[in-house]
Amino acid sequence: MTGVTDDAPVTDEPDTRRLDDLLEDLYHGQERVTQATIYRRAVAAELPAEWLTRIAALPEGEYSVDEAADLLGGSVT
Repeated sequence: MTGVTDDAPVTDEPDTRRLDDLLEDLYHGQERVTQATIYRRAVAAELPAEWLTRIAALPEGEYSVDEAADLLGGSVT
């Protein structure tokens, strides 16, 4: 179909904007956040299942925003 534009790129990777927004909000005023807290907030934000799976696969512990973004594939730094 011609004349149709789609701003979203076609990739196998999920859109990172929602993850980046979640991390920015979650880490506002916080240096480190637990994996469990990240997961709970991701569920509450209704992130796609692929992101929830990635977050659930993180080892338990605390992460800085840079560590979380690097491990999850986000771009918040």
